[in-house]
Amino acid sequence: MTQIEALTRRWGDSIAVIIPKKIVELARIKPKDKVKITIEKTTDLSDLFGKLKTSKTPQKMKDESRKGWS
Repeated sequence: MTQIEALTRRWGDSIAVIIPKKIVELARIKPKDKVKITIEKTTDLSDLFGKLKTSKTPQKMKDESRKGWS
């Protein structure tokens, strides 16, 4: 089994994944061949940007985190 990481792309109303040429050649995949694909979405930290809501300023959070070091 070969595992790759690929980006999805819009294709009409669907989402498509491009299989790299090296993998196609290695697995001898041809057009209209049936393949099995396992989907696992990777988490990108940019997905979390802006999700944390707090009234504390960055300086206050930094000061609070340093209290435990004393």
